[in-house]
Amino acid sequence: MSFLRRSTLKHSRMGLGRRKLHRWRNAVGRHSKIRKNRFGYTKSPRIGFKSPKSESGKINGKIPIRITNMIELSKANKDNIIIIAKTIGARKRIEMIKKANEMKVEIFNVKSGGKQ
Repeated sequence: MSFLRRSTLKHSRMGLGRRKLHRWRNAVGRHSKIRKNRFGYTKSPRIGFKSPKSESGKINGKIPIRITNMIELSKANKDNIIIIAKTIGARKRIEMIKKANEMKVEIFNVKSGGKQ
């Protein structure tokens, strides 16, 4: 569940294209409905929203691994979901995607072709 900052729906500067400004800040204000946890308003984070420890840090139920070269890719298995590093160029990225498809390992940060 994602928690939106108090005025993101009201102000365009904190709008849809600016995810950095969506980050949760605690609601402050005498009459704030979100601070008072009123029905029909944005939810605020509480203890009950935390995910179980066994699922913590996983993506789609798999353990993420950041890949920077082919050797690290060969160590991955079906229990892992790989994230190709941002610094990898296009040519090596294509090689990694082909190798991951052969190994049938899911890639998290590839839009198409990397997912089974």
